[in-house]
Parts: sequence; structure tokens; C-alpha cells
Amino acid sequence: MKGSDHMYFGSKGWYVKELKKLGIRTYEGKKLESYRTHVLSSLLERMKRASA
Repeated sequence: MKGSDHMYFGSKGWYVKELKKLGIRTYEGKKLESYRTHVLSSLLERMKRASA
């Protein structure tokens, strides 16, 4: 799926894309891509709550 623009809702790639839309590229000094899906999910949830 690498290089594909087709992201499935809730997939790791989707979370990375959504976080990057918010201007987040790293978390705790590591690239988003190095985290597992559940970590990205909770990070996105926290960011959405913080901006609400």
C-alpha cells in the first residue's frame, strides 16, 4: 500500500495523514510512522479535544 493515496478510515496511514493535516509530524521526538495504530488513534483524539 506504500505510495498509494487510498487510505482506509482508521488505518495507520489514515491516522498519520490526519495528524499531518494538523501540523503534527513527530511525537516525543519520533516520526509518526514509527508508532502503532492505537497510539496514533489516541494522539489524534487528544489533539482534536485540545483544539475543540
